[in-house]
Amino acid sequence: MIVLINKLKTADQLLAQGQTVANACRVLEVSQPTYHHWQQLYGGMKAEEANRLSQHKKENARLKRLLTEAELDKAMLEDLAERNF
Repeated sequence: MIVLINKLKTADQLLAQGQTVANACRVLEVSQPTYHHWQQLYGGMKAEEANRLSQHKKENARLKRLLTEAELDKAMLEDLAERNF
């Protein structure tokens, strides 16, 4: 994530120097649609904010995994309860 933010900062510097978006994308080695997507999602974000966002995404993925496991356990227990041993 930090690499992405640094690339956006580099692009901003190149654009401020009067270079075109196409030339900035060539320097960054990304396509223009990729650059515009990154700019839309992360433009103006600082490195600390990017780190926090990355940590939140990891935590969210962990919580989703735990929820999935809990739902599977619940379904298994319901299935066992329906069998009336």
